[in-house]
Amino acid sequence: MSAGGGREAQLKHTGLRPGWTTGACATAATTAAYTALLTGDFPDPVSITLPKGARPAFALAAERLTGDAAMAAVVKDAGDDPDVTHGALIRSTVRILPAGSGVVFRAGPGVGTVTLPGLPLEVGEPAINPVPRRMMREHVAEVAAAHGGSGDVEITVSVDHGEEIARSTWNPRIGILGGLSILGTTGVVVPYSCSAWIDSIRRGVDVARAAGLRHVAGCTGSTSERTVTTLYDLPEIALLDMGDFAGAVLKYVRRHPVDRLTVCGGFAKLSKLAAGHLDLHSARSQVDKVFLAELARTGGASEALAVEIAEANTGLAALRLCEAAGVPLGDLVAARARDEALTVLRGAPVTVDVVCIDRAGAVVGRSSQARR
Repeated sequence: MSAGGGREAQLKHTGLRPGWTTGACATAATTAAYTALLTGDFPDPVSITLPKGARPAFALAAERLTGDAAMAAVVKDAGDDPDVTHGALIRSTVRILPAGSGVVFRAGPGVGTVTLPGLPLEVGEPAINPVPRRMMREHVAEVAAAHGGSGDVEITVSVDHGEEIARSTWNPRIGILGGLSILGTTGVVVPYSCSAWIDSIRRGVDVARAAGLRHVAGCTGSTSERTVTTLYDLPEIALLDMGDFAGAVLKYVRRHPVDRLTVCGGFAKLSKLAAGHLDLHSARSQVDKVFLAELARTGGASEALAVEIAEANTGLAALRLCEAAGVPLGDLVAARARDEALTVLRGAPVTVDVVCIDRAGAVVGRSSQARR
């Protein structure tokens, strides 16, 4: 592995165990099934070649050969990554097609179907991404060359309980219905807990843009989603579940602009953005009450109140102190967070506003719209 930066370097330094993508598992299962169709025997374990040249071997968890079709299955091992598909059974059923048919992909039970534009697949296609498709085509061609096949096959990929697992992913939000996506660009899952979330944010922006939406909202959770839906009557695909990753939303929108971006979240989280933090997770940034005290001073807070704010137990407690004193700390935080967002956007043609809420979803601070 590289000694430089990036996810591979992170893996090297943390000692975390890598795993295999759903695309790699589907390719292994397809290779085993097609080999069995041509030879009568399932290779177990079955080896495949990943895009960067590695050749892992996969044990088969299930196999079945019935006339013109063969099914093989592999259990996905995501390594030490907190992946919701870890342990899922990935099946591939391969059928021989007439010569000249090529390779045809189908979504079996537990694999989703694309229903909205903006993804790297056409509407109506099974949610098997381009690199896994390429890997399966290449391995089908290799097996055909080795055992005298034509390479004309139908590949149906399915995932046991995939529709249930998909409810814990972004798939329903971005229009992939009926199950999971078969993913992976390298075949390897490098443990990095925020990577899948950030990729989902990017895909959410892509889908919104492809749908022609001009206004999207980055939300820290379901409560903030409900708030912006009430405020702006936005459709579901305009809502970006940014979680703690404000920077990921801003940086992607900078490169792929929309006319308007609303950032909505809890007051405490957005006070971190106001203070210049782009990762709002509690393990990586904290509410700075001294910063809040300085901000409150600009809004007319007395020195005694500023001291109370600096010593408050939580950000929300600081907010309540200011509300009681008539100091608009919520609006001040929203305005400063908007300015920080504009700094990250670096002049991209995006109008930004920020909405701060409390735990019940009530608006406690709001910025005006601004664009640099």
